Amino acid sequence: MRHIPNFISVLRILLVVPVAIALASHRYVLSIVLFGLAAASDAADGYLAKRFHWQSELGGVLDPIADKLLLATAFVTLSLLDLVPLWLMVVVVARDIVIVSGAAAYRLLIGRVAAHPSMISKFNTVCQAAFILEVIVSAQFSAPAHWVTLWLGALVFATTIVSGLDYVLVYGRRAAA
Repeated sequence: MRHIPNFISVLRILLVVPVAIALASHRYVLSIVLFGLAAASDAADGYLAKRFHWQSELGGVLDPIADKLLLATAFVTLSLLDLVPLWLMVVVVARDIVIVSGAAAYRLLIGRVAAHPSMISKFNTVCQAAFILEVIVSAQFSAPAHWVTLWLGALVFATTIVSGLDYVLVYGRRAAA
């Protein structure tokens, strides 16, 4: 039973390609269902791991990898479809590259990385998922209003920058110590 959160994270990783294919083929209703399922699985695996003390080192690696793969793939695909501005996709993907590169360097040079996502990082993940869902819903149904997309995009930009800086500062201080 304690491996259920890891299994859910693996399923989320396996959903990355079907989400990208559904988006690329303009099958937006299917994209909403698949992406929504993947986003909900992120909440589910985290809840189960904490609630039943099923946290593991493997889960600590799988969960953020699943999140980054899903969100980055969705942002890149939506940008290629001209549904998300290129500059926003670059900011989101660059943040993830900085975090992953920093974690790899920390691991090689200093030691084990004990990843504990901050509240701003968790909020950023929620904002990114909400933005992606809103963009897909808007592409399919031409709703909600355009200002909602702009507002969520601005929120994604701000939380991506702040959470990226937070990771750099926190792990920079740990490395210096």
